[in-house]
Amino acid sequence: MSRRALTLLIAGFLVLALGVVGAFRPVPYVVLSPGPTEDTIGTFENKPVIAISGRQTYKTSGALRLVTVAYQGGPQARIDLLTALRGWIDPTVAVVPEETIFAPDRDPEKVEEENAVEMTDSQDSATAAALNELKIPYSTVVTVVAVDKGTPAEGKLQKGDEFNTVDGKPATNGDVIGNAVKAHKLGETVTFNVTRGKEKLDVTMKTAAGPDGKPRIGIQMQAKYKFPFEVDINVGDVGGPSAGMMFSLGIIDKLTPGELTGGKQIAGTGTIEPGGQVGAIGGIAQKMVGAREAGATVFLTPRDNCAEAMKAAPEGLRLVRADTLHDAVLALDALRTGKGAVPACETR
Repeated sequence: MSRRALTLLIAGFLVLALGVVGAFRPVPYVVLSPGPTEDTIGTFENKPVIAISGRQTYKTSGALRLVTVAYQGGPQARIDLLTALRGWIDPTVAVVPEETIFAPDRDPEKVEEENAVEMTDSQDSATAAALNELKIPYSTVVTVVAVDKGTPAEGKLQKGDEFNTVDGKPATNGDVIGNAVKAHKLGETVTFNVTRGKEKLDVTMKTAAGPDGKPRIGIQMQAKYKFPFEVDINVGDVGGPSAGMMFSLGIIDKLTPGELTGGKQIAGTGTIEPGGQVGAIGGIAQKMVGAREAGATVFLTPRDNCAEAMKAAPEGLRLVRADTLHDAVLALDALRTGKGAVPACETR
């Protein structure tokens, strides 16, 4: 063998070896793929996804599927280059920079915890939105979720305290409480009536200067809903707020006679506000693929996701635009009865 041929052979081998080694090197990307779907009027691990007690419920049919995105990779378990390349080729998945999912300055475990909190908040908002749609009254109460150390509230208020009044006026929301505190001068006394366990207590404290120099007492608050019956939602470790609209529709279907789906396989996504506003989500392309694979023929889509959804919708999946929960209910009624308008996604 000539020296030239030998040199080319060795060079080719080295390039191949480097390519093989490089293919298995970790890279800072995340692969997003269609995740599991769950039927909000069905069961999860042999238990109802939505269990309602203390209120009459009705028979349902078909499916109202929430959809998810699965991810592979992350700072603690990076994918290799070969996996990323396969993802770039596969039209049903997306490969995105790691920082779009995991901010560089945030602990991945903390992100998972926040997703779990968002899911819990989403379930409460979904219940509130469903009850608003059905005109079923409920109440809210502001609770203490944390007390800052070294502040006037330390030793006075406790986590879990429920506010009744502030300075003798109803504490209807967090803004009312915050504004009442700020209306005082530094060092003035603010008076609360709170429910702690089974007791109602009057609690007083003097305001102190916060980092911005304005009066504060040093607490973190959260609105808590008090519903007239119990709604328990069970979806395992699914996190994030994007299933909100589908939870609301599942609750409505169970609380009303007739079958909202008309026996169809309906899927959808979107955050939900207590007032019924539907918000945009991420991963719409992967969620639609998961929905179609699960048998869905209709996909409820937030308005701000429509443009992206229209480019990636799989064959056989009809996109129905949902600006609000009420719109979604009307659209499902129209699909079931054949009467009324069914808003479609359209380019803007």
